[in-house]
Amino acid sequence: MDWRAFAQQMATMARDLLAQESVSATLDRITASAIGIVQGCDAAGILVLRGAQVQTLAPTDQLVVDSDQLQQRLREGPCFDAARSSEGERVFRIADFTDHRMRWPAYVPEARKLGLGSMMGFLLFTEDEDLGALNLYSRTRGAFSDASETAGWLLASHAAVAFSSARAHAQLQQAVATRHVIGEAMGILMGTHHLTEEEAFDVLRRYSQQHNVKLREVARRICEQGSLT
Repeated sequence: MDWRAFAQQMATMARDLLAQESVSATLDRITASAIGIVQGCDAAGILVLRGAQVQTLAPTDQLVVDSDQLQQRLREGPCFDAARSSEGERVFRIADFTDHRMRWPAYVPEARKLGLGSMMGFLLFTEDEDLGALNLYSRTRGAFSDASETAGWLLASHAAVAFSSARAHAQLQQAVATRHVIGEAMGILMGTHHLTEEEAFDVLRRYSQQHNVKLREVARRICEQGSLT
């Protein structure tokens, strides 16, 4: 492993991640980078657990989706474990899918039928919360070395921060957009019904509560229709 070249690749990826305009684009860049940065990696994706459901984000190959769905159906597997792990292991690895001594007896033989030779799963986390797992796949047995695992872990650690930052930025943008729409709706109500700012906001709030509709949606309707009727 040429660690100098790896460091340069990571630096380039870091700049690229900062340049992405959405959470989706950031995740796509992370998984695409894994193929070029981690030796032996043929495909990559991010598995996130939402309750009892598995969601696959930014898969680079259908193989990733198939593996995640298999883990959800069987409720076991290295990436499934990585995504729900809050203590202990941060890296899960299957060096050879023909090894029958693996800890996931239901998943391993079925995954082998998908064409998997080896894989790794890395917990994605920040100081505040676990996000899921970065999954790296190879169609070749024994494709991942200790150096590959180290590179994958460094990538996953960096990716988690980028993911969290991109999501926070998206939430901020949404909050600003929501505030703008609400302000515009209040202005329409104030001009149409000669209301004060406080009275206009109270109209929005009461309608939202009485009809169980989000305040942002109520404001959007007013902006589009000119009223709530």
